Amino acid sequence: MKPALREQILTIIAEIPAGRVTTYGRIAAMTDGGTPRLVARALRDLPQGHDLPWFRVITASRRLADHPGAIEQRARLVSEGVLFDGGGRVASEVLWP
Repeated sequence: MKPALREQILTIIAEIPAGRVTTYGRIAAMTDGGTPRLVARALRDLPQGHDLPWFRVITASRRLADHPGAIEQRARLVSEGVLFDGGGRVASEVLWP
């Protein structure tokens, strides 16, 4: 991945406000040539100890992606007041931007 694209992706993620979420696709659409898979790759490659709100990025179906950190992701979102329905979907009202 080109460093400029990675920087765009990480900058967008840093701007997601508490209590809100956005999708891999929405982040990709805000970049110059990004794709949802490249957004996921940028998140996967984050170093230990970073302070980016990675947990505020969800799938287009408004569900959490299937990954090892999904339990922690859900707990962090709930602690910020994000609600999930019975099917595990986040309310559309909390989508950003």
